[in-house]
Amino acid sequence: MSHSRWKTLRERKLGAGFTEPGDVADARREIRLSMALAQAVHGRRTDLGLTQTELAARAGLTQAKISRIEGSDTVPTLPLLARLAEALDASLNIALDDDKTEVSFIAHTTDAA
Repeated sequence: MSHSRWKTLRERKLGAGFTEPGDVADARREIRLSMALAQAVHGRRTDLGLTQTELAARAGLTQAKISRIEGSDTVPTLPLLARLAEALDASLNIALDDDKTEVSFIAHTTDAA
């Protein structure tokens, strides 16, 4: 079954009053957060023109760890997120809501004298 067909089927079930089990909804939220973080890290890294290896060196991590983060294969701890934000020269903003997750890196600005 294609993704678009599955999504339509899911939406039809939800529209008909079907309620997802709590563990499924929790898993969906975790995946959504992981994917949003992955996109934000990749976007900021490419904006800076860095390779995964270069970002890893800046953050004191391995290239494989950066790859897992960008591939949504892991959810980093808060200390690791702080190291990533510092390595990406940015502030990390995370907004969580029931059905909406936003993750973004806001570049630090330098005051030109």
